[in-house]
Amino acid sequence: MSELTLTILRLAVLVLLWLFVFSVAGVLRGDMYGTRVQRRPAAPTAPTARSEGRDRPARAVRAKLPSQLVVTTGRMAGTTMRLKDSGTLIGRNPECALALDDDFASGRHARIYRDEAGWVLEDLDSTNGTFVGQQQIHGAVPVEAGTSIRIGQTVIELRK
Repeated sequence: MSELTLTILRLAVLVLLWLFVFSVAGVLRGDMYGTRVQRRPAAPTAPTARSEGRDRPARAVRAKLPSQLVVTTGRMAGTTMRLKDSGTLIGRNPECALALDDDFASGRHARIYRDEAGWVLEDLDSTNGTFVGQQQIHGAVPVEAGTSIRIGQTVIELRK
């Protein structure tokens, strides 16, 4: 084997070794600092043109229902988010409306949506479960203002 071939092999092994070291450092950095959670601004809602007679009952129902989610315990404590009538997805994935920074939350953990009676919380077959108060839920259950919802180590509360 020539001297040139041996030198090239040594340099190739050295480059592979450094690539391995940098990849290990990247994984350790991700584990130490966690994932980056970006807060999205709430979308403005456009007013709808309704007749005054039909609008009053809808306003009365909305006034009694909770209108926001507040993270009370966990890494994101203090985060507030307006609830959407169409539904609010909660989980660890960045695509979720409330993207949690919690290792015990599933990617798509739970969903809160509104039906005729009020707000409904639905567990989306999460790994560690969704708890309303101390009770683990399976499927969809109605929730009211002041209700504590635990997802992993994060506690969320519905507020008016």
